[in-house]
Amino acid sequence: MRFSSLRQLEQLCAEESLTMGQLMIMEQAAESGKEKADIIKQMANYYEVMKEAVHKGINEDTTSRSGLVGGDAKRVHELKTNGNTALGEEASTALAYALAVSEVNASMGRVIATPTAGSCGIIPGVFVSAQQRYGWSDEHMVTGLFSAGAIGFVIANQSFVSGAEGGCQAEVGSAIAMAAGALTELRGGTVNQAIHAVGLALKNSLGLICDPVGGLVEIPCIVRNGFGAVTAMTASDMAMAGVRSVIPSDEVIDVMRDVGNAMPEKYRETAKGGLAATPTGKTIMKRLYGKEIQ
Repeated sequence: MRFSSLRQLEQLCAEESLTMGQLMIMEQAAESGKEKADIIKQMANYYEVMKEAVHKGINEDTTSRSGLVGGDAKRVHELKTNGNTALGEEASTALAYALAVSEVNASMGRVIATPTAGSCGIIPGVFVSAQQRYGWSDEHMVTGLFSAGAIGFVIANQSFVSGAEGGCQAEVGSAIAMAAGALTELRGGTVNQAIHAVGLALKNSLGLICDPVGGLVEIPCIVRNGFGAVTAMTASDMAMAGVRSVIPSDEVIDVMRDVGNAMPEKYRETAKGGLAATPTGKTIMKRLYGKEIQ
């Protein structure tokens, strides 16, 4: 790739009069040696998997093998359908869809890691709900996925996207940032606005620990995906309105790396701290495995 930072990404887009998604398609083709059409087709297949996961999570039983989670997406979707949501229809739809995909993951269904399985609901939740709302084509959405990929590429190389390395800020936080920036571009925002959306979104996730109860990607991971989808939409709206990330987005990514490196091990996907270490968390651990994690 010819860029390793969001600033470089923005400069290349300006020089070549391309969106982030268009530039990422070109970069991916150059790096892989594949035809652009083949790369786009592969991403289109990924988007189909995302849509299938949304549909399955809303319409089928997604109870996890542990029995700890499942059915919350349906509950939120029903609340929205009944017109009893405080968020409004659009945000509630994204929330329900994000929960749906995460529940499909927990019930051993097929998802696309964006950028990880633990954060797999955020981008589909935002994208599929936005497509339904605005009537966008699949081709438009696929280009948006390349925009998200460009942002994720920078975050992964400047910092990390693994909860084991940097806490949940690295998984859910990165997914929120990717969704926020891509949604902004999908809505016709400039590359500069999209990059500000990344910083605005990521700042709101700094310090988020990874504390999976029972060591499973279920509690609190799934609800964080739901909150994350709404946060991504919020960041996009702020950026589209002209709100700027006073701290440059590249610097926010650097802070996430520094915070993750300083985070105690028990808060990095070990199930030894946070919610996993509460009395209820320990009880669940004993029920699942007959013992606590030492």
